Parts: sequence; structure tokens; C-alpha cells
Amino acid sequence: MYAIIQSGGRQVRVDPGTVVTLDHMAVETGQEITFDRVLLVEKDGGQVLTGAPYVADARVIGVVSGEARGPKIRVFKKKRRKGMRRTKGHRSVLTRVMIREISA
Repeated sequence: MYAIIQSGGRQVRVDPGTVVTLDHMAVETGQEITFDRVLLVEKDGGQVLTGAPYVADARVIGVVSGEARGPKIRVFKKKRRKGMRRTKGHRSVLTRVMIREISA
């Protein structure tokens, strides 16, 4: 059984018992979080439920297991023949969620 959820403007495939890295959410570690924006659910028998845009009465429940930081992104700007060069960078803060169950 798996589901495809929408979180932070992205679509993520989730399975029960797996840890998923999502965009930062203001939730404490150990708290339970529910995702209502479920786009697709595939049950064990091979039955596929799709939504328009979301599957009705489908939920994905997970527990926040902590935070992580993504890879460093470097932004380099340059103007030719002017001697202007600038390097900046950032690392995004991500939230790790352990998927507990999928209900449809």
C-alpha cells in the first residue's frame, strides 16, 4: 500500500513505516501530523483510488522524527567586463516525518 501526497507544493510518494524528508513545517519533534491532501492511494489488492484533485476521506498519518538540513546551494552572480562577482548560498531546513499509516 502506498499513497502520493502533496506537501509544500511538491508531490511525494509515501509508504507506511518509511521516513520522508519534506519542506520545513513548524511542528515539534514527536508530534503527530495528518496529511489531508492525498492525490492517489494504491491498496494491497491492486485497487487504485485517484482524486480530482484529492481522494475523499483519505488520510496519511505520520510522526515528526526531527529536522535536517539540505545540501548547500551556491548562487553565483557575475557581470562581464565589470569585475563584479558575488557568491551567496543557503541550506534549507527540512522536516523528517515517519509515516505511520495510510487510511482510505
